[in-house]
Amino acid sequence: MPTIRETLQQARTRLAHLPTPRLDAEWLLCHVLGVSQSYLIAHSTEPLPEQHFNAFMALVERRTAGEPVAYLMSEVGFYGRTFHITSDVLIPRPETEHLIEAALGFAQRWSQPVIADIGTGSGAIAVTLAAELPSAQVYATDISADALTVARQNATSNSVNVTFKQGNLAQPLLPALAGQVHLLAANLPYIASDDVPTLAVSQYEPQLALDGGPDGLDLVRELLAQVPLLCTPDAAILLEIGTTQGPATRQLARDILGDIWATIKKDYAGHDRLVVIER
Repeated sequence: MPTIRETLQQARTRLAHLPTPRLDAEWLLCHVLGVSQSYLIAHSTEPLPEQHFNAFMALVERRTAGEPVAYLMSEVGFYGRTFHITSDVLIPRPETEHLIEAALGFAQRWSQPVIADIGTGSGAIAVTLAAELPSAQVYATDISADALTVARQNATSNSVNVTFKQGNLAQPLLPALAGQVHLLAANLPYIASDDVPTLAVSQYEPQLALDGGPDGLDLVRELLAQVPLLCTPDAAILLEIGTTQGPATRQLARDILGDIWATIKKDYAGHDRLVVIER
């Protein structure tokens, strides 16, 4: 059997058309072996057992076709924690950590903030905020029962308490939490319907988590209309958006909510990433 080094080289050759062939190969082999990347270096001249070689190359073939590494490994790192992932949920992106940072800043305003994560998917936002803010009451909703199964698993594995509710946007939290939410966070589907089929992401990630209607902002409109029912007068609303949707989302917030303060925050690449709304 080939050595670990030879196996990785073979995999990198197969994955050469992808952006990060070396990292993809190493992550997948670490996953198969249940070891760290340092192990691969220290044991690079050792032969790889046949069953591990076959399992690894099967994953490499799936990755060659474009399947995301996170789905192949069934997990992804987000804000220093590990989250279980299935094809029922969108893969958490590093860009969403901008929302986490903003939420943590706002949460300091209240001694026991009530937080709602709308369209929680894997639960990455809700679970992270519950872990970082032990005094907070965290609620999360999703229309997908399968997504909520994943989110609940992530709350359990990260030892946090989040109340999960199934239903459309904020509706499952009403009327029980009417006027009580201090911090509303949402990473809703924001891709325009006509654009979804043209994107590589649509081949593997759930369309339910991608399609935001004709202009990508249908769910944002619907959620903003629910804000007066759900949130406190001094609430902060954090919306992750597409790279060019900042001005349109800010205008929507003003049209729907009236006298508010809204700002666009950009990611490290200089793209629109977050709209922050204060009533």
